[in-house]
Amino acid sequence: MDYEKKAKEIRQEILKMLFACQSGHPGGSLSCVEMLMALYYDIMNIDSKNPKKADRDRFVLSKGHACPTQYAILADLGYFPKEDLAGLRQADSHLQGHPDCKKTPGIEVNTGSLGQGISQAVGLAMAAKHAKADYKIYTVIGDGECQEGLVWEAAMAAAHYKLDNLCVLLDYNGLQIDGSNNQVMGLGNITEKFEAFGFACFEADGHDIQAIEDAIEEPNSGKPKFICCHTIKGKGVSFMENQVGWHGKPMNEEQFKTAMKELGA
Repeated sequence: MDYEKKAKEIRQEILKMLFACQSGHPGGSLSCVEMLMALYYDIMNIDSKNPKKADRDRFVLSKGHACPTQYAILADLGYFPKEDLAGLRQADSHLQGHPDCKKTPGIEVNTGSLGQGISQAVGLAMAAKHAKADYKIYTVIGDGECQEGLVWEAAMAAAHYKLDNLCVLLDYNGLQIDGSNNQVMGLGNITEKFEAFGFACFEADGHDIQAIEDAIEEPNSGKPKFICCHTIKGKGVSFMENQVGWHGKPMNEEQFKTAMKELGA
């Protein structure tokens, strides 16, 4: 697969969806494209023709507002028709503004209330251990989300129960809806924090698919795994990159055309 070409295609689909509905979250959707690509295209044991197969790996998008990225990839893999993407955030569409497992094929759990996704991922990992099942649980969380106490309760439980079948990937782009992480609530050294909670910790360039996959495949010696993926909010669109204002702002027509042109459309 030509990863660079595919990443541009996914970003184009994200922008088409968000422009059509004139709402949603472009910045954080664009920042996690390669992270989800690594999981869906290479790492996870999944099958779009049998989305509920018992031994599938489970993925939880804890930062649920980035669901346009997940929807674009699920459609590309054949979980549902690509034509459905045009219905994002419409009342009669199965593609809601946050993931909904009762509506959308390929979605494992409902997410969007920050901190709850990683908590559910811990529950899924515990269930797998209880069932003596071999499948793995992957979850992507946001850096602003790490200001939620639920994240740390989940992290404490994951280490306590030795959930080495759990991999937490952090979309570390440094920005959230109200400003930079440091302005709102500084995270300090987030990797050291997860290490202190009992995780096997790694760091990677969040826009380098091979680097992400290498980190995922590192041995974690009976511990849950944490990967700090360094990313750029709004990645791929020059006027959005590292701009906090594009957390949840709709594009006008001129901006949409400019962005699509930059992405090779």
